[in-house]
Amino acid sequence: MSKEYETVIGLEVHCQLKTKTKVWCGCDADYDHKDPNTSTCPVCTGQPGALPKLNDKVLDYAIKAALALNCEINPNSQFDRKNYFYPDSPKNYQITQYFKPYAENGYLNIKTNSGKEARVGIERIQIEEDTAKNIHTDSESLLNFNRASIPLIEIISKPEIKNQEEAYAYLTTLRERLKYTKISDVSMELGSLRCDANVSVRVKGDTELGTRTETKNLNSFKAVVRAIEYETARQIEIIENGGRIVQETRLWDEENGITRPMRSKEESMDYRYFPEPDLPRVHISENRLAAVEKEMPEFSEDKVVRFIAEYKIPEYDAGILSGEIELADYYEKVTKTSGDAKLSSNWVLTEVLRILKEKNISIEEFSVSPENLGKLIVLIKNNTISSKIAKEIFEVLLTEDRDPGEIVKEKGLVQITDNNEIEKIVDTVLGENAQSIEDYKAGKDKAMGFLVGQAMKLSKGKANPKIVTDIILSKISD
Repeated sequence: MSKEYETVIGLEVHCQLKTKTKVWCGCDADYDHKDPNTSTCPVCTGQPGALPKLNDKVLDYAIKAALALNCEINPNSQFDRKNYFYPDSPKNYQITQYFKPYAENGYLNIKTNSGKEARVGIERIQIEEDTAKNIHTDSESLLNFNRASIPLIEIISKPEIKNQEEAYAYLTTLRERLKYTKISDVSMELGSLRCDANVSVRVKGDTELGTRTETKNLNSFKAVVRAIEYETARQIEIIENGGRIVQETRLWDEENGITRPMRSKEESMDYRYFPEPDLPRVHISENRLAAVEKEMPEFSEDKVVRFIAEYKIPEYDAGILSGEIELADYYEKVTKTSGDAKLSSNWVLTEVLRILKEKNISIEEFSVSPENLGKLIVLIKNNTISSKIAKEIFEVLLTEDRDPGEIVKEKGLVQITDNNEIEKIVDTVLGENAQSIEDYKAGKDKAMGFLVGQAMKLSKGKANPKIVTDIILSKISD
């Protein structure tokens, strides 16, 4: 009988900080929009005699991340040199924090898609620098040093994640909280968020951790999940067959859905860490910490509570609207213009999210301004246009940045609310659909929907549907 195993996972997340300049120098940090190797200087390329100086904004952003992740802030920390020799490291060492990081002992409360709640500890967060960017072709490997010394924070979880579902929940929650602070794009697609997965297995009930492997090259949350699944199964199979897990770094092969060996995993002593001699110790004063705390945002869990209380919308709606800070901001701006929180929620959750999904874009890229959507909702509330006409106007707004009221006037789409005019339309529909009248009288409620639909079609969507329904009922009721 085979043994029952459990997985133990720790995630190392690197997050690029969205500062204007690099961590040690004044070079432009917008490296992807520069010609290769043009945003560099003697400091970020590690020239002899060039001295680094910590970017103040990096420290403030790092503190924001630590507060968002419930970490203890160390008033005194230091930078260290991590020595290794790769082509993408111009100095042949990385400036990081090993002996004394600026933040420790944090946590994230997570909720999986299946509804299970858990708390994952965060061991430490350290400030460090990015390396140059490798560009591989069929015939050569190139290096773009524009990315060298872009500021990073490395967030190291405790080995407390139990499965791939928890890993996914941890990463999505982590991304959401960091994005709320606006310190980073937190995009795996853009490379501003990168994740390595440390995976080990052990017999259920054992207290000692098994030998772990570290999997790199994970460029999506889906890849993290698949890599954990594969690595768990691979390790269990090796142990079941009497083999031994080798501590090593592995690469995720997306095409084949497997991990591949990259190199034997170095221990900390292999990096020959020692204190960085060119940078002073970092001191975070109480005044600085208090100033950063004042800039902290209202996070999603707090927005949900406020949205329910202030806007009287369901918890489900509030949860979706608060999932992304940009979507939450968009919704509140729509509501401010429309004066109707529930109708605004309905439009954002249906029409707006539908377009975002169809076009695979973010709310920041969405073409309809919140003000224009709010004005469109006002036209519905005032019975100026019907919901059907509103959807037609919405389609126009997707390509034209115009006042919805002007479009309504230009196209002659003002809603018909005159009872006499609507009664003429209803009489025509009833005269052409005697069978539907009989069906309704026989208890077939769908027949009413058909009759209302025919009247709306005849009025080209301009008749007030409530008035249409009332008049039809008054004419066919016994």
